[in-house]
Amino acid sequence: MLDATMTQQLKTYLENLREPIELVASLGDDDKSAQTRELLEEIAALHDKVTAQFDGTDDRKPSFVIRRASDATKWVRFAGLPMGHEFTSLVLALLWAGGHPPKVEQDVIDQIADLEEDLEFEMYFSLSCHNCPDVVQALTLMALTNPRITATLIEGGTFKDEVDSRDVMAVPATFLNGVPFFNGKMSLEEVLAKVDTGASDKAAEKLSAKDPFEVLVVGGGPGGVAASIYTARKGFRTGIAAERFGGQLNDTLGIENLPGTEYTEGPKLTTNLEQQVKAQDAIDLMNLATAKTLVPASNPGGMHELHMENGAVLKARSLILSTGARWRALGVPGEQDYRNKGVAYCPHCDGPLFKGKRVAVIGGGNSGVEAAIDLAGIVGHVTLVEFDTALRADQVLQDKLRSMKNVDVLVNAQTTEITGDGNRVGGLVYKDRASGEEHDVELEGVFVQIGLVPNTEWLADSGLELSKHGEIVIDSKGASNLPGVFAAGDCTTVPYKQIVVAMGQGSAAALSAFDYLIRNEAAEDVAQAA
Repeated sequence: MLDATMTQQLKTYLENLREPIELVASLGDDDKSAQTRELLEEIAALHDKVTAQFDGTDDRKPSFVIRRASDATKWVRFAGLPMGHEFTSLVLALLWAGGHPPKVEQDVIDQIADLEEDLEFEMYFSLSCHNCPDVVQALTLMALTNPRITATLIEGGTFKDEVDSRDVMAVPATFLNGVPFFNGKMSLEEVLAKVDTGASDKAAEKLSAKDPFEVLVVGGGPGGVAASIYTARKGFRTGIAAERFGGQLNDTLGIENLPGTEYTEGPKLTTNLEQQVKAQDAIDLMNLATAKTLVPASNPGGMHELHMENGAVLKARSLILSTGARWRALGVPGEQDYRNKGVAYCPHCDGPLFKGKRVAVIGGGNSGVEAAIDLAGIVGHVTLVEFDTALRADQVLQDKLRSMKNVDVLVNAQTTEITGDGNRVGGLVYKDRASGEEHDVELEGVFVQIGLVPNTEWLADSGLELSKHGEIVIDSKGASNLPGVFAAGDCTTVPYKQIVVAMGQGSAAALSAFDYLIRNEAAEDVAQAA
């Protein structure tokens, strides 16, 4: 099962085991069970602290439990083979079960250990899903920390009948105590925030107790991170308030246009950025911190106030807003009704769930055409629907798309409705914009790829100037119309929404904030001097 490179890597990792661990498998007579046996035997052969046994009695076959030999009350179960993107999750499960400490703050570990409710998680993943490992690893750590928490992590392709019976049409899909808990990527902290009822109040109290910042960056994407690194290196006490550290990077797969980096993936780049931020003593990273309103300073040098969703208030002499953008919704009947029931926004994550089925991709730009190309290799048939009279993607992508035999392209077509039986998508309706005639297309999935909308609604009453598209209006130096408030990235009027552009704009905004701060004394200092 493991090639020579993976075998050597795993052998090296297993040297970190502190205590013996047990792998207990429940197997059938199928090929996947045989592969699972082979994998576990290979793992056990790599270290004398690992043993494998094949007398498990779980109904899901193949599946296997990973547990510490000295404490069978803490365990995690993988149903199906955790390979592909989940191989790292398997390695971490082995290490954590064997006593190797996770790279998680101790207060988070304590919060998990203090949970007093019985929590039985079941989570479905696909091997091609780049959003799934975070959820798999979060639930794994929780289950191996607290005996009242269990986690069964299920590879959807192996248990297709189960996926269909539970109407799982998007991954990651998490169930808690038998009922749907959350669809989509979640960090460990986000899971805890949902299950720990007192977490929000604790977080608000902790945030409000922080001293004012010289620079407060709102947003943890490439633009916000670049800005924070620049201001920290200037010696300013800097805070990052991020609703979701990494932003859109968490949902981005291949990145091949970042200078100096031939290829990387969004989650990996997010990890690199986080490591760089944490290496700066001057930066205080506050994740899961969602801004609600902005109260600008009444005079230059005064304190801006950022009011958070949880009730906390953060103060800063200058602000850099880099809140990014999100996928634009179609806004047609049926879209929200069938979200995660056939309507999806991430072809890499959810494409494997539609193997052999008919799907549509809405959008003829680069993202839409790339999605259609990827899906064509998995699903039975793809219909690409473009509103404009021609596709807008790069010609090389168009040529590739049109060479694929299981793809139809509709242009000058307006999607007017997504239909279904109440539980899952059954088709869509589009209007031929030339003739006005409506057509029905039978299919099981709709992937929406029509661009982005800036995350700026919360700024509507702040006095900040926004464009007609909701973007923050900035000048060439990243300055807004409010003194001491700067902005960068996809939430601004900068025309090109790219990672490298956001990083450059974040750096420029940081330098502008530096210039502002050295030219405007703090209001309290001015008052004392008078």
